[in-house]
Amino acid sequence: MSKTKVFSIHVSNFKLDGGAMFGVVPKSIWQKYYPSDENNLCTWALRCLLVDTGDRVILVDNGVGDKQGEKFFSFLHMSGGDGLIGGLKKHGYVPEDITDMILTHLHFDHCGGGVRHNADRTGYELVFPNATHWIGREQWEWAMNPNNREKDSFLDENMLPMMDSGKMKFVDENIELLPGVELRLFDGHTQGQIIPFFTHMGKTIVYMGDLMPSTVHVPAHYNMAYDVRPLVSMIEKEEFLKEALEKEYLLFFEHDVYNECCTLKDTPKGIRPDKTYLLEEYFAEHNE
Repeated sequence: MSKTKVFSIHVSNFKLDGGAMFGVVPKSIWQKYYPSDENNLCTWALRCLLVDTGDRVILVDNGVGDKQGEKFFSFLHMSGGDGLIGGLKKHGYVPEDITDMILTHLHFDHCGGGVRHNADRTGYELVFPNATHWIGREQWEWAMNPNNREKDSFLDENMLPMMDSGKMKFVDENIELLPGVELRLFDGHTQGQIIPFFTHMGKTIVYMGDLMPSTVHVPAHYNMAYDVRPLVSMIEKEEFLKEALEKEYLLFFEHDVYNECCTLKDTPKGIRPDKTYLLEEYFAEHNE
């Protein structure tokens, strides 16, 4: 039996504009799956993945954090979830246990929870002081010299304390971080986004980040307006989906408020979600 343990951490929910999340897909279509409020805002999850290999304790992404002011959070409408520290505690962990912090990319909703104010609020400190923080090199360079499309999503207070800590390492290419943990780079949503692949109980779990934020985004043409290269996103998704279907990957969604995971199936319209699961339920059901 595998000694690896995997846990879903539901940090919180937040709201984003439905049109921004679905790009060129008409609202008359996407609202059937993701209803919006009177301000066209849809509710999304902030969900991390915790992987304990026995030797290493890995966390993927860490949410928004709490450093920003009231005006910043007024746009996000945060609600629900266990919180980052509460979610870890729920499964018996504390921040000091984390040995590796994998950041898919540096948009504020993926990395903001890794840095907090210090005790006297004169500066910042790492939430995970013992962790190596893994970031795509091209994503770091992209964030340090941001384009006008993304610059409001890259916040210095989320990024610079990681560099100053000496706890950051760059990923330059697709690598096997350790046995059963693979990091691949994708460039459609933002340059150098890391998508992690984990092997557990004979199954590959893929943390989808913003390659596919929800099950609704599985079809290749369902892309976010936030994607800097939507045509590249489509190509990356098409190639990934063929592999994922063939190898029967389990897709784990960071932002899907309704579904944690799904399998895939081939249909006359292309590859689509098949069955949806909670992560814990899937492995309980498939535990032989």
